[in-house]
Order: sequence, then structure tokens, then C-alpha cells
Amino acid sequence: MDDNAPSPPAFIDGPNGKIAYRKVNGDGPTAVWLGGYASDMLGTKAEALAEEAKRNGQSYLRFDYGGHGESDGAFEDGTISTCRDDAAAAIEALAPGPKILIGSSMGAWITLLLATAKPEDIAGLILIAPAPDFTETLVPGRFTEEQKATLARDGIVRTGDSGHPAETYTQALFDSGRENLLMTGPIKLPCPARILHGMADDVVPTHHVLKLADLIEAPSLTVTLAKGGDHRLSSPDDLQRLFATLRELSL
Repeated sequence: MDDNAPSPPAFIDGPNGKIAYRKVNGDGPTAVWLGGYASDMLGTKAEALAEEAKRNGQSYLRFDYGGHGESDGAFEDGTISTCRDDAAAAIEALAPGPKILIGSSMGAWITLLLATAKPEDIAGLILIAPAPDFTETLVPGRFTEEQKATLARDGIVRTGDSGHPAETYTQALFDSGRENLLMTGPIKLPCPARILHGMADDVVPTHHVLKLADLIEAPSLTVTLAKGGDHRLSSPDDLQRLFATLRELSL
């Protein structure tokens, strides 16, 4: 048996099937991890936050959207709306009381959708390489003409040969994204917000993040730009910056 293997997840019934989750029990506010497109709760930042929560005795929740990681469903069936609904169900069932939502990339979009729709008990937001509206403003412009034609014909396109889900996009994803656009006007938040972004991010451009920051209306907002930081923001320095931000909002 691999001593480094993660402990098995627990499950709850979600709107789109069984949702896998792991939780650290501790004091509040509960830190809640919302991962990115095609990522799962065993990624570097999600795992590091679990260890940080154990060290500090803080409650911490992470989970997988449907079709991601250990949750039920096919990745191709996921949309922005299904991820939003899975996240809302997990948080309602498993993170009562004050909470700090930590969203990475697409997870930041989901975080903002939840915070604007149901602001109760949200003590703070941490948005890492935030990619709201990426289905409208970031991804389509990267498609070749052949890929655009494939998407229009088949309703699905794969942009690489590795077989990784991150290379798969469906028309349903883009349609759902259009229904959940946020960066069309002011984004009113009920709590402090912190944005962490790497200036060498080749997935989410810095200008996209600065536009988002300009649209956010919150009791307080700071934007931290890490020179040389990539989209993952998973280096030791990046993780320490994330931990410090969480501690600040948890006070």
C-alpha cells in the first residue's frame, strides 16, 4: 500500500450525481477550495491548503465538480452551470456558517457567481488567476478555423492529442458560459476580496484580471501581481502568499 496515497473521499448527493469531497474539521471560518477547469481536489494548491488547515486548526472543505476527479459523471457533460450548482450543493451541505471561498481560474468564476447570488455567511474571497467569462473572452480566440468548424459540426472539440480533459470543450459549455457572464457590469461583493495573479500567466492575461478588479465593488479589494508567476501559482513562494492571504481574511 502506498503510504502517500490520499485518504478515500467521502460523498454527498449532488444535483448531478455523487459529489466527492474531503474535509478538515476545525475552527471557522471554513476555507472552501473551488478548483479550475479540468482540475481536481488533489492538485498542489488544494493539498497544500489542507495541510495548512491542519496546522492552524481551521475548517477546510474541498470537492470535485461532476465529471472531475472522483465525483460522478462524464467530463463532457459539465458546464459552468453544473459546476456552479455542484459547488452550491457542497457548500450548503458541508460548510455552514462563515466561510472564505478560494477559487482558482474557472473556480474564481464559480466563486463570484456564488458570492453574488447568495452572499450570506461569506467572510472573504480569494481569487487565484481568475478566469470569469473565459468561455466568451479567452478560449474561442485560440481556436483554429478547423477547430471552430469541428465544434460547430459536432458540438465538441479537442484541442490536443494528450487526452487530458483540459483539451476538451463542448458547445454546451460555451452556451452555459454565455448564460453566466459576469464581466458585463459592476460585480458587487459582500465581503473583502483578494486577487492573486502571476504576470507570466499564459492562460489568463493580466489585462483580463485588471479589468475584473476594476468591475468589482467590495468593502476592500487588493490585487497582488507576482512577477514571473505562471497560471498555476504553485511555487513555494506562491503557496506562502496564499496562506498569508487566507490568514488575513480569517482574522
